[in-house]
Amino acid sequence: MTLATIDADAAARQWLAEFQAATDRGDAAAAASLFLADGHWRDLLAFTWHILTMNGRAGIGQALARSLPEVRPAAFRVAPGRTPPRLVSRAGSETIEALIAFETRLGRASGVLRLVPDPQAAGRLRAWVLLTALDEIKGHEERIGPRRPGGQAYSRGFGGENWQDQRTKALAYADHQPTVLVIGGGQAGLGIAAALGMLGIDALVIDRHERVGDAWRKRYHSLTLHNEVYINHLPYMPFPTNWPVFIPKDKLANWMEFYAEAMELNVWTGTEVASGHYDEGAGAWEMALRRKDGTLRTVRPRHLIFATGVSSIPIRPRLPGLEQFAGRVMHSHDYDTGHAWKGRRTLVMGTGNSGHDVAQDLHASGAQVTMIQRDTTLIVNLDTAQAVYDLYKEGPPLEDCDLIATAVPYPVLVKGYQIAARAMQQADGKLLDGLAARGFRLDNGPPDGTGYQMKYLRRGGGYYFNVGCSDLIVEGKIGLIQYADIDRFVPQGVRLKDGRVHAAELLVTATGYKNQQDVVRQCLGEEIAERIGVVWGFDEGGEQRNMWRRTAQPGLWFTAGGLPHVRIYSKYLAMQIKAIEEGLLPPTLPAVAARHLLNA
Repeated sequence: MTLATIDADAAARQWLAEFQAATDRGDAAAAASLFLADGHWRDLLAFTWHILTMNGRAGIGQALARSLPEVRPAAFRVAPGRTPPRLVSRAGSETIEALIAFETRLGRASGVLRLVPDPQAAGRLRAWVLLTALDEIKGHEERIGPRRPGGQAYSRGFGGENWQDQRTKALAYADHQPTVLVIGGGQAGLGIAAALGMLGIDALVIDRHERVGDAWRKRYHSLTLHNEVYINHLPYMPFPTNWPVFIPKDKLANWMEFYAEAMELNVWTGTEVASGHYDEGAGAWEMALRRKDGTLRTVRPRHLIFATGVSSIPIRPRLPGLEQFAGRVMHSHDYDTGHAWKGRRTLVMGTGNSGHDVAQDLHASGAQVTMIQRDTTLIVNLDTAQAVYDLYKEGPPLEDCDLIATAVPYPVLVKGYQIAARAMQQADGKLLDGLAARGFRLDNGPPDGTGYQMKYLRRGGGYYFNVGCSDLIVEGKIGLIQYADIDRFVPQGVRLKDGRVHAAELLVTATGYKNQQDVVRQCLGEEIAERIGVVWGFDEGGEQRNMWRRTAQPGLWFTAGGLPHVRIYSKYLAMQIKAIEEGLLPPTLPAVAARHLLNA
């Protein structure tokens, strides 16, 4: 069978008709038989109320058998008005890809179907991948488009409160409690607050900085985003079309401040968590917040969302002899600019993005820079790295690209990133050879060669997008020391195991950040931190641990990631909270579902 000769639209419609017929009969086995033996079904709330992947016919059939009686899916069809079914290549495989739409008892949904020839049944197309994603809950749709507020309550309320009066009152929380407290006012916190607001959920965002956007604004002077503007829009408000391809950090920070105002988000800046605990009887949190003037304010939200990201609490390593070092020590989190170090010897420990950018900034400021490498690092040229986002240049609109990008179960994700990583290594071969000749230790995403994207999703770092620092290392303009060759720090710098002393007046530790579990431990205590476990990285089911879905602690949620993660997943997190508030979903994860999440 040659896919190029098949009518993609007709093939997709036939499969959907057969799937609909099987689900109408409640025949989970027949529905599962429409998948490859090793096919995948990823569900975002539509069937399971979870972010969950089922692999193989047996797992798919079991999940369908559990969900069909309650979900009652109907009206499966090729999504009208969206990118039509077409032949594409995904993760090295030719496939017919169709965007689909359907309904359930509670909601309206969309998804992606990928069909390939079944090697075990000549002439038969079966589903390689199916994504089913809840778009909206019936009766609780987003307040956008035709459902936007009319404005009569304040536009012409002569003698009453106007819009500004109402905003001031909402922000003060003097006579009401927020339903949701969001900790962190970066892109993740603002994105989930916007999604909640569209569903009529009152959310208060707190951030320790003085201004919205300071989480970016206060980072090192030369910081610019490393992925292109096309994929980085926030929910509901795309960037202007004249924006640069790579966005400077201050420009992004200012946009976030504007975004919070335009989306009418309630944000308290200069505010931190002083203490907090969960009241089991009330089913709510009691959170003491320390305001910028030093006063304490207690709020009692039913939901608590940590949006502190994967870059919250800096890791400040204990290094042998560091207490004797006479120079200045700072984490890259606190680094701004290198002008004060012109003509002086400096060390940068860490060879990820921050370490390289700090080293390059110090070099450009006239400092003598040597980097200390602790672990192997993945290096990719900035332009080469953009290849993983080629989907967003294929032509479909942003919302279609987001849906297509989400339809990648973990096994397919691994295969796709392996292919991309090999191509990137080949494209950057000259640079990588030059680095290796200088003694720089390289990897390509261990243990399976999945490249930088998987390193980010698994551990949040360990790679560098080369914007010039790697070239400086190759040219010998920035020095390199392996941490394994260091004996200890001494007052004048660092002493190597061969007895030589490398002099330095500054050490910048670009050594990463603690897991969000440690943020919870700091705010809510050891018991809750241990109950939820590690946050971020992949769980046994191939989904991000504890992210955007219910956790083992009632009312505790997490959101993080880059701007694309925020845009895509905020609405799914918000819909779960809305469903709980409306009594459609229990606030805790049932034991059977928890076991399935673990073993999926």
